[in-house]
Amino acid sequence: MNGLRPTRQRLALGELLLAGSHRHVSAEQLHGEVQEAGVDVSLATVYNTLHQFQKAGLLRQVAVDAARSYFDTDTSDHHHFYLEHEQRVIDIPPNAIVLQCWPIAPQGMRVTHIDVVVRVTKTSTIQEQG
Repeated sequence: MNGLRPTRQRLALGELLLAGSHRHVSAEQLHGEVQEAGVDVSLATVYNTLHQFQKAGLLRQVAVDAARSYFDTDTSDHHHFYLEHEQRVIDIPPNAIVLQCWPIAPQGMRVTHIDVVVRVTKTSTIQEQG
């Protein structure tokens, strides 16, 4: 498990996260899923495990604001929409955002990656306004 000791909790969380299709999940969402599966795991353990998986390269963290992060099972370089009205993250199609060049990092530093999160919400319709 990428250098992680395969505990019962890690195996249960890994199975829920990585067994299916590509997804974006918050710690709270995953905690609910693991509870429904009948595995007794605290929310703190879910947070810790998600961060351990991310550090091991199994997940990618997508921070949508200072208080909320999602974890992406697709670890390739790509960008995201954050649907504010649904509190959900989805991928932006490949090549929809093209960076001409990376910014020059401050002296003594290097750019490791660029995360783009575009926040969107539903537009009002004429019926909703009237």
